[in-house]
Amino acid sequence: MQCYCNSGKDRNQCCGPLLAGQQEAPSPEQLMRSRYTAYVSKNYDYVLKTYTASKRADLTVSALEESASGTTWLHLDVLQTDTNHVEFRAWYAERRKTGVLHETSLFLKENDCWRYDSGKLHDDTGTVKISRNDPCFCQSGKKFKVCCQRKTGS
Repeated sequence: MQCYCNSGKDRNQCCGPLLAGQQEAPSPEQLMRSRYTAYVSKNYDYVLKTYTASKRADLTVSALEESASGTTWLHLDVLQTDTNHVEFRAWYAERRKTGVLHETSLFLKENDCWRYDSGKLHDDTGTVKISRNDPCFCQSGKKFKVCCQRKTGS
């Protein structure tokens, strides 16, 4: 099965071993991809574990779960990476509307492991209007109405 993070790899060769605790992410990009996969699969223990210690201190698994309830993650595009930043767009459905989270995330190394610290949201974050006959944002080549719109509940 292909990985949810849109890497084009099989989940067992991509984010699966990270979420299972078998290995640590070798780069900020791979950590970001695995965190996205954790949100898709509702693995909030992993999401919490992959925050920096200072951020993790103010969070709980139940708070993460509550903040993500009602959100269906649809597609991930990694736009740009550097030493410790990853810019991405994560498409989602919430309350029968489609949205995009466009963020540049900061990752830091703690105890030789990459951890998510913070993110800067871009101006285009939020609800987006996609017409039924528009090409789907997931780049499937299909129209939105026969592709990801079905997952939005609209």
